Amino acid sequence: MSQFNRRQILVAGAATGAAAAIGVGPAMAQAAYPTRPVTVVCPWGAGGGTDATARIVSAILEKDLAQPFNVVNRTGGSGVVGHSAIATAPPDGYTIGMITVEITMMHHQGLTELNPTSYTPLALMNEDPPGIQVKADSPYKTVKELSDAIKSKPAGTFKASGTGQGGIWHLALVGWLTAMGLKPDHVPWVPSNGAAPAMQDLAAGGIDIVTCSVPEAKAMIDAGKARSLAVMAPRRNSAFSDVPTLKEAAGIDYSVGAWRGIAGPKGMPADVAAKLTAALKKSYDSKEFKDFMTARGFGMTWGDPNEFAKFMAEGDAKMKAAMTAAGLAKKA
Repeated sequence: MSQFNRRQILVAGAATGAAAAIGVGPAMAQAAYPTRPVTVVCPWGAGGGTDATARIVSAILEKDLAQPFNVVNRTGGSGVVGHSAIATAPPDGYTIGMITVEITMMHHQGLTELNPTSYTPLALMNEDPPGIQVKADSPYKTVKELSDAIKSKPAGTFKASGTGQGGIWHLALVGWLTAMGLKPDHVPWVPSNGAAPAMQDLAAGGIDIVTCSVPEAKAMIDAGKARSLAVMAPRRNSAFSDVPTLKEAAGIDYSVGAWRGIAGPKGMPADVAAKLTAALKKSYDSKEFKDFMTARGFGMTWGDPNEFAKFMAEGDAKMKAAMTAAGLAKKA
């Protein structure tokens, strides 16, 4: 038995030496990434804008890299659950995910210690402003009528939703209210696992307002169950040109935006990250992605890993200031 073991050792050593002689180390001798299915974590619910964007990107990556890219919705904790699932996965490239603007917000609330530096940024893909949606049979036909009603009625008369507590669509509501000279909690926020469930609640009459992006509200709008009154942006969305800006329709000069990008756990191998970024750029430039995003009115914004990291760092500082001013940040 001992002779057999020594023979195995000698054979293995010879094989390693041969590999080294031709310049092929153990890692290089492995098949090129990816060799098995990749999990793509979405921190928000099925049917929303993040979910839709994650699914079209994953479908294109699957064709390009010849392995399944399976989207898994990990919701809860105002986005903490899904973002944590991405950050804490093995950094081998087989679990990546779509991180959202909330990663520049949650740690300022004290919900998590995760922040933009907790990830390997791969690509910024999308950015959208919020809209103001009401039920189709709402008595308020314009955003000015709605704004005037909110100001004239007691605090708590209206309820709003669109994402988790302290998320970007919540901050959009707070910004709109404070721009009108009202307290941040004048309209109570009802947390949800994303825009899709919030729009369903709106259609069912459970809430009065949803401040998500208009593309996320499109399905309910097209179904005749909701109407978009305005967008909180400097200019109209060409895909929804009949929806005015908040400033145009009500004289309220306030705008904000949400973004989405692909990232992996911190410490991913550089070659794997580079391959994913190259595939994501190819996906971003593809006709399939452009047609999908344009048809739904989603904004397209590209950023490579360095640009994405800088974008998040700048956004993190801005969100800290905005959330502190709105009373949403944790006290030091």
